[in-house]
Amino acid sequence: MAQFSNRMVGELVQTFWTAIQRGEFISDAAAEVGTYRVVGGRWLKVAGGVRPRRGRNLKGRCLSFYEREEIALARAGGESMRSIARRLGRNPSTISRELSRNSERTGGYRATTAHARAYGRASRPKPSKLVCNLELRRQVEEDLARRYSPEQIVGRLRRQFPDDPEMRVSPETIYQSLYVQSRGALRRDLTKCLRTGRALRRPRRQPHTRKNRIPGMINISERPAEADDRAVPGHWEGGLILGKNNLSAIGTLAERTTGYTMLVHLPDGYKAEQVRDALTQKIQTIPDILRASLTWDQGIEMSNWQQISVAADIDIYFCDPHSPWQRATNENTNGLLRQYFPKGTDLTVHSEIDLDWVATELNDRPRKRLGFAKPIEEIGPLLLR
Repeated sequence: MAQFSNRMVGELVQTFWTAIQRGEFISDAAAEVGTYRVVGGRWLKVAGGVRPRRGRNLKGRCLSFYEREEIALARAGGESMRSIARRLGRNPSTISRELSRNSERTGGYRATTAHARAYGRASRPKPSKLVCNLELRRQVEEDLARRYSPEQIVGRLRRQFPDDPEMRVSPETIYQSLYVQSRGALRRDLTKCLRTGRALRRPRRQPHTRKNRIPGMINISERPAEADDRAVPGHWEGGLILGKNNLSAIGTLAERTTGYTMLVHLPDGYKAEQVRDALTQKIQTIPDILRASLTWDQGIEMSNWQQISVAADIDIYFCDPHSPWQRATNENTNGLLRQYFPKGTDLTVHSEIDLDWVATELNDRPRKRLGFAKPIEEIGPLLLR
């Protein structure tokens, strides 16, 4: 018998998935059901990013975990089955069957044990067509290896086998066989052959429903025109480079006109308050004449942007979602920085002195767009004001 976990509680899991498909962040969706981001991420990973069918649209046909908790408490208090049924709005025979099927050997009844047993008994998974039909599976795997999309595979199967219904499969069956571990029909490594190459399927969000968690942000469209042509120095672009498993980060600032780079030390993490304090301190070292504006992406780490703007006396603007080209200078700089801070490494091992040394070396590199002058040569006179 499987051990009980919250993943078996449809009332929790389905509420979580509803929030995810509504456009919520994992942490917010997890908080909605009283758990944490790590747990929500684990639910997503186990399901392969595919919303489970278990627990959807049951309309009260099956006992919920909360009803089983009520039954356990009532039985411990000596309440009769008819009384429990009346209180839960159930038929007495439903309570009787529940107690006979899911009680422990000693005769006691525990909600967690009963729910785990009922969950396991209800599985009865129907074998996937790709498990039973070896020829179909071979054909699908070969086409995936050729980098055909599931839709293209399905279309080709209909043309190749027009009179053989056993050689038909739907695109969704292919996707689920790749992503859902329990289906186990297709090799998981074939996800690399899909266009996205994702090992985890992302739920499709309903359009225009994603909640913005940066209050009152000012869009890049309102940034002064002088920032666009790079003629006037003092307009900066910022962002983060992340370390292994997104557990560490370094803040990066790049001046648009000269490409001059500054690095922000974040030894304790990159939550909003940590970024606020470190970024404010770093910007305050810049002369007033060079504090015209800062453009950032819509990362949650900038939730306290208004406090940064006031304390550092700089206007802050935000890019459109999924538009890294609006911070092209910073993106290019982050690419250069990966020579010093490779992807998949722990960034907390670097001290503030290390970051200053890297920034100094980067600012001493000649740049083609500056006529092979160095950023420090271009901005140096202004830094001394």
